[in-house]
Amino acid sequence: MAATLRERFADVDIEMIPSGGGRFEVVAEGKLIYSKAATGRHPTHEEILDALG
Repeated sequence: MAATLRERFADVDIEMIPSGGGRFEVVAEGKLIYSKAATGRHPTHEEILDALG
């Protein structure tokens, strides 16, 4: 997913932050746009790309 984001948003700094407990969250400009804890599943690439615009 990181490679897809870097390709689509080349001018944006993308940082992957490891965490424990099976968490997977996507935050853009300080706003949570996806949380695996809330949905119970990993997002598709399309879901994240759509959320980022």
